[in-house]
Amino acid sequence: MKILDWYILKRYLFTFLMMLLLFIPIGITVNLAEKIGKMLEKEVPFSAVALYYLDFTIYFANLLFPLFLFLSVIFFTSKLANNTEIVAFLSSGVSFTRFLRPYLIGATIVSIFALVLGMYLAPMASKGFNQFIYKYLSSRKDTKTQNIYRQINDNDIIYVSNFDTKTKRGNNFTLEHFEDNILKYKISAVNINYVEADSTFRLIQYQKRIIGAHNEVIQTQRRYDTLFKFDLDDLTPVSYIAETLQYGELNSFIEKEKKRGSSNIGRYEVVKYKKWSLPASIFILTIIAVAVSSIKRRGGMGVNLALGISIAMVYVFFDKVFGVMADQSDFPPMVAVWFPNVIFGILAIYLLYNAKR
Repeated sequence: MKILDWYILKRYLFTFLMMLLLFIPIGITVNLAEKIGKMLEKEVPFSAVALYYLDFTIYFANLLFPLFLFLSVIFFTSKLANNTEIVAFLSSGVSFTRFLRPYLIGATIVSIFALVLGMYLAPMASKGFNQFIYKYLSSRKDTKTQNIYRQINDNDIIYVSNFDTKTKRGNNFTLEHFEDNILKYKISAVNINYVEADSTFRLIQYQKRIIGAHNEVIQTQRRYDTLFKFDLDDLTPVSYIAETLQYGELNSFIEKEKKRGSSNIGRYEVVKYKKWSLPASIFILTIIAVAVSSIKRRGGMGVNLALGISIAMVYVFFDKVFGVMADQSDFPPMVAVWFPNVIFGILAIYLLYNAKR
């Protein structure tokens, strides 16, 4: 049966590769048509654009990996069914479970590649992709972070009403220093500017209120340059930061943010758990695709593709809805990430059982 295994495995991998090569240029063309005006307006260097689209390719290939695979499996399995090749395989005494084996081998190969891509390559591509958008394509409004409230360490808490990541300037800055849960001093300023030349912070309308046991001391200056125990990244917590970190760095980052009391932990943990759920979804969607498309239907391949696209849309809907729930509420991130896989895993078992019959 090795001939059958190699025949299906080669079709599995080749069709998946062709699907990627077909859709990625379409995605690049659509993205370029949308953004070329801003690129020409800001005179973006060609080398930067070329690097951006390399990152774009890796970023979206990783994002849409399971769906490309799902559609490619439906496509070539439907062709096998329409050519009655599957009937010939099963009529020769091959069980449906045995027929499924090369698909699972292919899914294992692709899932290992997806795991490596998600852990190491995609974070680097995401960093370059988002930095290009931030540098060349984002508007002034997009570069402002609002209401930054962060615990820097066990003793210090900072607040900034807004901070512009391009000008490195913020308004209404406050730092509160506690010792044994008692406020010892409070620093405030109307504006805070980051001075890149010497990596210091410049405070405008600076005021420091030192709280003693029996009295208070207030120090004021019109302009005051100083160093703090936090850095610029603490004032510019971009929403995509978790996507740019490799797996080990991401774990350390999440632990650090938990100690700081960050409100974005759910978003970061969704990114972490998706690195593992995506390879699992490849097996689930492969089984569903084979079960759906291995039957020769009246209407041919078009019916199978339509059914497959419908299932893919429902999967994406579940994935996005539960991801947003984990991001914007107390919904457990692990449940949000794995729930679509559990639901579609049950569907895969049901469809496989009926396909065997």
